[in-house]
Amino acid sequence: MLALMDALDAIIAFVEQGGTVLLWIAVLSFVMWTLIFERIWFYKGALKSDVQNALDSWEARSERKSWNAHQIRLALVSRVSEKVNSNLDMVATCVAICPLLGLLGTVTGMIEVFTVLGATGGGDAKAMAGGVSKATIPTMAGMVAALSGLFGNTYISNIAQRENQLLEDHLTMDH
Repeated sequence: MLALMDALDAIIAFVEQGGTVLLWIAVLSFVMWTLIFERIWFYKGALKSDVQNALDSWEARSERKSWNAHQIRLALVSRVSEKVNSNLDMVATCVAICPLLGLLGTVTGMIEVFTVLGATGGGDAKAMAGGVSKATIPTMAGMVAALSGLFGNTYISNIAQRENQLLEDHLTMDH
């Protein structure tokens, strides 16, 4: 229990050093990774039944060469593809916003440095150091969150692209 309290104290001290923008970066990172894990869970579970339903519907057709059959095939692919690609844009948006929030933290920290500079004429190095840490820590946190999210986004985007292509390949127009 003591280790947990020490870890919590360290997190609180880190947030105090970096400012409130760190909390926004943490919330955004949590949302981003929740969406990434939801997509992975969907790809490993529920997607199989959606693909199987589309395949069963397609295989139940007696003819697959007409224009109507081609349109039905496109509709089946589109329905599954919509589910496969769900939330991918939201994850990409979260990845793009993370460094911007870090930059916001940089700006707010530099404003604090300039405020101290204006008030003290540059004589209070300790107060200026607090502003510098509020400028650099959120930048680092935003970049770390964006990089981690970029890896997750690339992973789920590759899975989505592969699953869409596999479905198109399985819905053959052979008879």
